[in-house]
Amino acid sequence: METSTSRQRTSGMPVHKYRRYEKFPLPDRQWPDRMPERAPLWASVDLRDGNQALIDPMDMDRRWAMYRLLLRMGFKEIEVGFPLSSQADRDFTRAVIEEDAIPDDVTIQVMSPIRDGMIEETVRSVRGAPRVILQIYNPTSTAQRRVVFGMSREQVKQLALVGAERALKLRDSLPGTEIHLQYGTESFTQTEPEFALEVCNAVLDLWRPEPSEQCRIVLPSTVECYPPHEFADRIEWMHRNLAHREAIILSLHQHNDRGSGIASAELALLAGADRVEGTLFGNGERAGNVDLITLAMNLYSQGIDPQLDLSFLDEARQIVEYCNRLPVPPRQPWAGDFVYTSFAGSHQDAISKGLTERGTGEGLCWDVPYLPVDPRDVGRDYQALIRINQQSGKGGIAYLMKQEHGYVLPRRLQIELAAVVQTRSEAAGEVTPERLLHWFADEYLADGAHGTDGPNTVEPVPAQQAESALAALLADRRLRGTLRELVVQPPDIATADGAETGWKVYVEVADGATVRWGVGAGVTKDEGLGRALRSAVRRLAAATYTGSEES
Repeated sequence: METSTSRQRTSGMPVHKYRRYEKFPLPDRQWPDRMPERAPLWASVDLRDGNQALIDPMDMDRRWAMYRLLLRMGFKEIEVGFPLSSQADRDFTRAVIEEDAIPDDVTIQVMSPIRDGMIEETVRSVRGAPRVILQIYNPTSTAQRRVVFGMSREQVKQLALVGAERALKLRDSLPGTEIHLQYGTESFTQTEPEFALEVCNAVLDLWRPEPSEQCRIVLPSTVECYPPHEFADRIEWMHRNLAHREAIILSLHQHNDRGSGIASAELALLAGADRVEGTLFGNGERAGNVDLITLAMNLYSQGIDPQLDLSFLDEARQIVEYCNRLPVPPRQPWAGDFVYTSFAGSHQDAISKGLTERGTGEGLCWDVPYLPVDPRDVGRDYQALIRINQQSGKGGIAYLMKQEHGYVLPRRLQIELAAVVQTRSEAAGEVTPERLLHWFADEYLADGAHGTDGPNTVEPVPAQQAESALAALLADRRLRGTLRELVVQPPDIATADGAETGWKVYVEVADGATVRWGVGAGVTKDEGLGRALRSAVRRLAAATYTGSEES
C-alpha cells in the first residue's frame, strides 16, 4: 500500500537543468577551529562595482558625497572607478587626484581588463596620484572560456601573463606614484581550483613580489554558487598553496547571489584571507556585493575593533540612500529602522528589565536581552527601542510611559493598561508615545490633565486622609469599596526630553471582585492623591454600572 511517506513528491520545477557543485576535498581543513582576532583590510568598491549596478549611476555630486563618507568612516583603500568604462569614471578619478583629495594614509584603486592598450590607458588616468592599486583581471571560469572567449586553459593563462607583464612594466612609469599590483581571477567560484591556482602562481612568479610592494591577489566570488563552508575550504587551499604567500595580500570580493555573502566572507577570513572588497549596505550587481557594514559590525559585536567609524550609522545610511537612490531595507542588519526595535511583549519586557538592571553601567560588558550591541554606540538613542502595537505587553508599555512621560507604573497597573492599549490598538495599528499618553490620560486621569499645571479641580488630600476621602467619593456614587494600594512617585524622574515631572500618585480601589486603578498628577503630592482617588472612583463606577468586572 502506498503511503504519503513512500510516495515520491515533486514540485514540478525543472531541477534537471541544474547540477550540484563538486565538493572540493580538504580533509585537514583548519578554519573551523579558528576565531576572528582582528579586522581585515577593508576596500570599498561603492564607486565602481556598486555604481555600475545602479539604475541611475551617480553624478559628480553624489560620487563626492560617497567618497567623503568613505573617508570619514576610515576606509584606507577606495576603488574610485573604472576609468575606461565611462567618461564619468575617468573624470571623477582625475578630480580626486587633481583636487588633492587623497589623504596621506589612503590608497585609491582602479581596474582594467587585460586587453590591448587598456592597462596603459588606465595607468595614464591616475598620473599624479600618490598611491594607486592597479587591478587587472581576466575571466577564468569554464563557461567563460568556452562561451565568451573560445580559449583553452593555456590560452587563458597566457592572457593573464601578458597583462601581468604589462602591469609590471608600467608599475614604475609614473614619477611620484606608488603603484601596487593586484591580479584577479574573475569568476573564481566557477573556476576549477587547481586551474585558478595555476594562473595566480604564474602571475606571482612573474611579479616575484616583496612584502613592501603590497602585491595583491583577489579571488572573487563573482557569482556565489556554493555554501560558505565550501568557499572557505577553497580559500584555505589557495592560501596554503599560493606562491610568495608571505609577500602578498589575499583579498576577497564577495557577491550575494545565494544570500550567504556575509557568512562566506567571515569563513574565508578564518581560512586565511587578509582583505575584503565590498560596499556599504551591500549595493551591487544582481543580489549585491558583500555588505561591509554588516561584516564590520559583526566584529564589533564580538569585541573586535572594526577599524571603521560606525558611530553614525543612521547618517551614513541616509548618505548612501542619497548616492545610490535606493532605500536601505528597514530590517537591514545593524542599520535598518527596526533592528533595535521590539513590538512583541515578551521582548519588550526583557529589554526593559535589562536596561534597568544595567543602569548607567558604562564599565560593564553589554548583556541586554535581544540587543546584541548598545544602540547608542552606532548613533541611536533608546527612544525607538520599544514600539507599541497590539502585540505589545505590559513591559514595553511601562517602559515607554516611564522613559517618555515620567510615569513609573505599579505592576498591576501595567497589566491593566496593557489590556486597554491592546484593545484600542487593534484598530489604530502602531501606537506612538504621544498617542499612548493620550489614551492613558483619557482612561486614567480624572480631568485629562497629564502635566503639573492643569486646573486644580479637586481638593488636595493628605495621605493620612486617603481612606476617608475615598469613602466620601464612593458614597456620592452609592458605591462601596476599599483602598487596595497607594503608590506615590516623587518628581525625580526625567523624561526622554530631560524635563522633570510633577508628583504622580497611583491608587487601586476594589469593590469585591471589581478592581480599578486611578492616577493623578499634581504640583504637590496631596493634589495628585486627590486626582488619583477621583479617577479610581470614576472608573470603578463605570465598571459597576456596566456590569464589567475585572479581578
